[in-house]
Amino acid sequence: MNTNWMEKSACIDISPDVFFPSDGVGVIVAKSICDNCLVSESCLEYALQNQIDHGVWGGCSERQRRKILKVKRIEDLVN
Repeated sequence: MNTNWMEKSACIDISPDVFFPSDGVGVIVAKSICDNCLVSESCLEYALQNQIDHGVWGGCSERQRRKILKVKRIEDLVN
């Protein structure tokens, strides 16, 4: 997958540690940065395609990405 989108990310100059929080407040902070990002959809798709288990990607927490993948698997079974 092309990763040129990363150069346009809102988080490019922010420490990666922000996106691997240890608590719910940290998740909220990371997601708020993603809210203003022009490439958050590409970021989320990258995390989903690469099955990245940890951190906030594309404005979605680990739990949210697991739910998205579960729905996609069900949709694939139905189609």
